[in-house]
Amino acid sequence: MAQLTPIQLLLPLQVDAAVSPDNWVDSVVAFGIISGAAGLCALVVYPLTGALSDRTTSRFGRRRPWIAAGTVLFAGSLAVLAFQGNIVGIGVAWCAALSGFCMLTAALTAVISDQVPVTQRGTVSGWMSAPQAVGIILGVALVTFLSLGQLLGYLVVSVALVVLVLPLLFAFSDEVLPVGARARLTFRTLVSGFWIDPRTHPDFGWTLLGRVLVNLGNALGTTLLLYFLQYGLKIEQAEDGLLALTLVYMIFVILASVILGNLSDRLGRRKSFIVAAAGLQGIAALILAFVPSFDAALLAAGLLGMGYGCFLSVDQALATQVLPAQEDRGKDLGIMNIAMAAPQAFAPLFGAMIVATFGSFPALFVAAGAAAILGALAILPVRSVR
Repeated sequence: MAQLTPIQLLLPLQVDAAVSPDNWVDSVVAFGIISGAAGLCALVVYPLTGALSDRTTSRFGRRRPWIAAGTVLFAGSLAVLAFQGNIVGIGVAWCAALSGFCMLTAALTAVISDQVPVTQRGTVSGWMSAPQAVGIILGVALVTFLSLGQLLGYLVVSVALVVLVLPLLFAFSDEVLPVGARARLTFRTLVSGFWIDPRTHPDFGWTLLGRVLVNLGNALGTTLLLYFLQYGLKIEQAEDGLLALTLVYMIFVILASVILGNLSDRLGRRKSFIVAAAGLQGIAALILAFVPSFDAALLAAGLLGMGYGCFLSVDQALATQVLPAQEDRGKDLGIMNIAMAAPQAFAPLFGAMIVATFGSFPALFVAAGAAAILGALAILPVRSVR
């Protein structure tokens, strides 16, 4: 809720108000630049937090301190973002907010690898994916139905973030790393650890590439939806249309992530699920490109949600199975997480460039479909996981 409600609704409206453009494309470009700057932060924060959490010897555990610190930074930055009225302030606050999000989720993802058996990771990843869907539905619904606006919208999701993370911090058991077992961390080893040679670890490399492409395809198809409704389909109540599309999309995300994640565990297969998921996303994007109507968009939202829900749960399970070294799993999963956060951050910039070049949205959705299909092909060479 705290990450996707701003991306889908609050941030585009805030940027549009700050830019007040004569040409709507200028607003799309400004939103893309801010998202791209935040993406650069994610490139650093994800693996850095993962590496540090692998070596944290706090009496509260390895992951818990970073979950708490990320929550504080994330929530505080969203509260600051609520009061920003110029592009620079919006950009700086959103970069800080996304950095907090990366800290939180880098540590949270590592908990799966720490505590969940391989045969249950699809199921658990599915149950972690479903709340993402519930979160954005609640966030967009709250802002739209209650007409909260920029200030209250950001403050509500900021408070909700803190309230909903607290039970996790108190409830789960986080293993304490003995000081003597902590691996030495230097600047050189930290920087070199960001690079994992795909020739030595090809399955990790192919999984990472597939994740980048599929997430880029999904992000290109969803992050500019508000602009698509406003300026592509010219819908007067674009926020209400966005809520309807989001609701359909997220219902299918929830069903697919929980059901298909569990089915993947039962069958002991990952790759075929991911290929099918990416294919569904590609079909949905092409529908948006070539059938520009709201009814077609609703159909595409369902297909996109089904594909992405399956991908979220099964690909997360696959990622935990191709890690080069268990002792560095927090850092390596941090690198994997870049492949989720960075496309979401950079997609508005890439999408804005495509829209600005062609002056319309079909080319954007064709690019989204192509990226998703290429992501499916990238998974096929993985050998260590079926």
